[in-house]
Amino acid sequence: MSLAYANGKVNKFDPMEYRSIIRIIGLLVALFSATMLPPAVIAVIYKDGGGTAFMQAFVMSLLLGLILWYPNRRAKADLRTREGFLVVVLFWTVLGTIGALPFVMSELPDLSLTDAIFESFSALTTTGATVITGLETLPKAILFYRHLLQWLGGMGIIVLAVAVLPMLGIGGMQLYRCEIPGPVKDSKMTPRIAETAKALWYIYLTMTVVCALAYYLAGMNLFDAVGHAFSTIAIGGFSSYDASMGHFNSPAINMICVVFLLMSAMNFALHFAAFSKRGIRLATYWRDAEVRMFLLIQLVLVMLVFLVLLGQKLYQSPEVALDKALFQAVSMSTTAGFTTEGFATWPLFLPNLLIFASFIGGCAGSTGGGIKVVRMTLLSLQGMREIKRLIHPRAMFSIRLNNLPVSDRVIDAVWGFFAAYALLFVVIMVTLLATGLDDVTAFSATAASLNNLGPGLGDVASHYGDINDVAKWVLVMGMLFGRLEIFTLLVLFTPTFWKS
Repeated sequence: MSLAYANGKVNKFDPMEYRSIIRIIGLLVALFSATMLPPAVIAVIYKDGGGTAFMQAFVMSLLLGLILWYPNRRAKADLRTREGFLVVVLFWTVLGTIGALPFVMSELPDLSLTDAIFESFSALTTTGATVITGLETLPKAILFYRHLLQWLGGMGIIVLAVAVLPMLGIGGMQLYRCEIPGPVKDSKMTPRIAETAKALWYIYLTMTVVCALAYYLAGMNLFDAVGHAFSTIAIGGFSSYDASMGHFNSPAINMICVVFLLMSAMNFALHFAAFSKRGIRLATYWRDAEVRMFLLIQLVLVMLVFLVLLGQKLYQSPEVALDKALFQAVSMSTTAGFTTEGFATWPLFLPNLLIFASFIGGCAGSTGGGIKVVRMTLLSLQGMREIKRLIHPRAMFSIRLNNLPVSDRVIDAVWGFFAAYALLFVVIMVTLLATGLDDVTAFSATAASLNNLGPGLGDVASHYGDINDVAKWVLVMGMLFGRLEIFTLLVLFTPTFWKS
């Protein structure tokens, strides 16, 4: 940290570069305003309304971005880590609010400000919880916009901004470290951070195109194929139908969804390594300990759900039971939240099992939510090490992942994250109970928001439209905490952050 001099005395603390932060927020808001244009084009194509609201929202958000940027256009100080944290939190907050404009201005759906904010934040954080019913009656522009918000939020618009806005300069690394999910944030796939962000988005875009093509060939129309591909690769869970994927009643579509959810829940750095210019190297996946653990969890979960459904004889054949078990287990455990039917009506053991599976979530560096597989793996390895230390107090045991030792600093960070997650979970759940929600609804809604899952149990099994407004605002905060991996947002509440 540099030292500033004032009146011959050393100032121990550098001031926050607020003008640079406002300049960057302005640029990012102006960039985000462009997301209002594709739905406006969709409204023109389908001629079912909604275009005016999106054009109004585009003009308003673009003007806001210019107002923030222009007075500060020459403030180009380099970003440090703490400015990066503040930019990310401010941007997601501002973006979520601006993203609600089309919902507020549209005649369909007729949403209150609270519901519009909830829907926007749920989309951008890829939570997939919705307050809207009767999706089939909405304008195509609104449906496409919901999918698009999830797709943009999946990899993180901050990463996109680092890739396409070179004016962020050195500060790009700080934004990247704050935005990318997972316990290890300093690894880069390419020497330059902008090239890394571009590589991530090339992979993300390629997977989306392939997924959309697969959906289309399996029987979806073009609109549904593109929209559901957006939500699938983002692991978001929004659909154009109240019945979600169950609307299509297609085992082929279900299988396509499962395959791409599994791929999207893996570390995108592995996709980059496996499909590099040197050729396709599928062994890269199996050599990764986190992927092996992830696939093992998926296999055990699917088999357990399948055996319970088979034993309960809920379906007419084992094939149908396997299809339901495979889809629902993968969808919930990767935190997508797609459904083929109301899983809450299954035997009570299964809905709770699937909710708990979402706590693990996807791999680090993926679009999935949850605590992340690598953190749960390290926690279990640390637990085993403590047991060994009780048996052999003087022995030295190291934790290894991918045949490499894991530093105690990383282990401490994982434990800190887990402690913060548990405390935050309790605070949110107790607050929801205080608003009048029952215990089942409060627990599942808290899990759904923090894990960016979407569907819950009780009063939020199908949608969130019937819960009170205070609970919705609490859940919006939960979604933000979950999307930003808790510490990125929590650090702003510490006095040390504003002094360092």
